[in-house]
Amino acid sequence: QLQASGGGLVQPGGSLTLSCAASDLPLRNQPVAWFRQAPGKEREGVLCFGSRDETIPFAYRVMRRFAVSRDTRNNTVYLRMTSLTPEDTAIYFCAIPPPGVGCRSAPSAYNHWGRGTQVTVSS
Repeated sequence: QLQASGGGLVQPGGSLTLSCAASDLPLRNQPVAWFRQAPGKEREGVLCFGSRDETIPFAYRVMRRFAVSRDTRNNTVYLRMTSLTPEDTAIYFCAIPPPGVGCRSAPSAYNHWGRGTQVTVSS
């Protein structure tokens, strides 16, 4: 089971680090993607951490602001977000694709989703 956490209220320009923890699935060498969904909008891909620890951005506007890392000891993938703007306000989800499937930007490519965590950027 996946669980995203670490969301909260942050001022514009601030930073947050989200965590995606798995209780029954090893995340080592596992592609893990981050998605977000703002009110009234479709779920969009943010970026993906590939099986070889490569970072694949899905949204250009998060490039150079968001970064992903993996802690195999704690079986957790992190999403570090900096220089946050109100446009980053959304519920953030982590997801895992089926075996043999790599990083994809389409939410339909993933069959294992965790509960989201709310990120609100506001002054």
